Amino acid sequence: MALYSDIVMEHFNNPKNQGKIENADGVGKVGNPVCGDMLWFYIKVRDGRIVDIKWETYGCAAAISVSSILSDMVKGKTVEEALKISNEEILEGLGTLPPVKVHCSLLGVEALQEAIYDYLSKKRMKIPKDLQKAHERNKKTLNSIKH
Repeated sequence: MALYSDIVMEHFNNPKNQGKIENADGVGKVGNPVCGDMLWFYIKVRDGRIVDIKWETYGCAAAISVSSILSDMVKGKTVEEALKISNEEILEGLGTLPPVKVHCSLLGVEALQEAIYDYLSKKRMKIPKDLQKAHERNKKTLNSIKH
C-alpha cells in the first residue's frame, strides 16, 4: 500500500494556487517546531469573499498537498465560510494522510486562520472569539520556533 493517496500525490506533483500575492489583504504564517514545516497563506478579499488565495510551503509532501487542496477549497468562499473549514474536511478531500502526517492538515487550517485574522485586523473588523484564541495559540507556537 502506498504511503500517500493518489489525490495527495496529484496535489504534491501539480500544486494549485502556489505562490505569493503582493499586497495581500491578509497574510498568515504558521509552523511546526517538531517537523519544521512552515506555511504562508496570502488572501485577497472583495466584499467579504476570498477572491484569490496563494501559499508558500516549506515542508513535506503532506504539507504541500494540504496547502494546495485547502487553497482550492477556500477560493470563492466568504471569510465566515472559510473559517468553518476543518482539518477533517481537508483529510477527507485528500483521501486521508498517514497518522504521523495528520498534523499537516492542522497547519493548513492554522495558516488560513492567521491570514483571515490579519485581514480582519487590518480592516479593523470584529474578530470572532474562536479566531482570537486560535491566533494566540498560533502566535505562541510560532514564537517557540524563533527561540
